[in-house]
Amino acid sequence: MEENLTLPPKIGEGGMSVDEIYEMFPNLRERRKTAQGTKLSGGEQQMLAMARILRTGAHLLLLDEITEGLAPVIVQALGRIIVKLKERGFTIVLVEQNFRFAAPLADRFYVMEHGKIAETFSASELDSKTQMLHEYLGV
Repeated sequence: MEENLTLPPKIGEGGMSVDEIYEMFPNLRERRKTAQGTKLSGGEQQMLAMARILRTGAHLLLLDEITEGLAPVIVQALGRIIVKLKERGFTIVLVEQNFRFAAPLADRFYVMEHGKIAETFSASELDSKTQMLHEYLGV
């Protein structure tokens, strides 16, 4: 599994070291010598995909439905990782249907309906959007 971390080439300065990756993703440290990338759980595969990008020096992460089909404990771990990445200055575009997961992480919201942006608002406006969220998301 560890060879999967070092495979992508560096594209810029500031890529995380393997040690930094293992500090951020302790599940991967535990599995580094014993598991092939294809034998990881769904959550561990998501973590490995994120870790591979972080090694390259990229500062923009595009995350598409990263919580889909994952156990709640893994979803919580991914949420903590996203918070740490935001604190380190990463830009994250998160496409997610799990509003309860995404809401506390987001700085800005874009609600899509039938492939078009139906609403856009900042995190500070979230409380005032309860009716709209109920209409679109059933939240």
